[in-house]
Amino acid sequence: MQYREWRFIDKSKWGDGPWLDEPDKVQWQDEDTGLPCLAVRQPESGHWCGYVGLSEGHRYFGADYDTPDVHVHGGLTFSDYCSDDHDHGICHIPELGEPDRIYWFGFDCHHFQDRAPGFDARMREIFPERICDWEEYRTLAYVRAQCESLAAQLFRKI
Repeated sequence: MQYREWRFIDKSKWGDGPWLDEPDKVQWQDEDTGLPCLAVRQPESGHWCGYVGLSEGHRYFGADYDTPDVHVHGGLTFSDYCSDDHDHGICHIPELGEPDRIYWFGFDCHHFQDRAPGFDARMREIFPERICDWEEYRTLAYVRAQCESLAAQLFRKI
């Protein structure tokens, strides 16, 4: 699977930060497991969500997100089939010979002490005095590493 990225969110009101140079959606294949991975930025809040896809035949294909015993940032918060929106949603573009029916497990980076730049920008409009220096922005590199860890954990549970 090729590395693909999309840019579609206007981040001009979010202020300076690494999010300005990052894409808004990325698709790749985990090198060690061959599982498809996605990182998708939430358009309003600006935080990343990471996903690993499973094809039919995997024991967790079609299972609720609370079924697999895995460790990932904030825990699993999502499981579902591909959305109809290949460009913006939780879905990938399969390569020739790859299955297109994928079931995704995902996590999000908008938990306590996670910085979401779009959310922060909106809060600054409402509460100009609000400062949250203790929050950490989870970069695309961080989300990729978490996806690859999740892929390894799911792959071992075949």
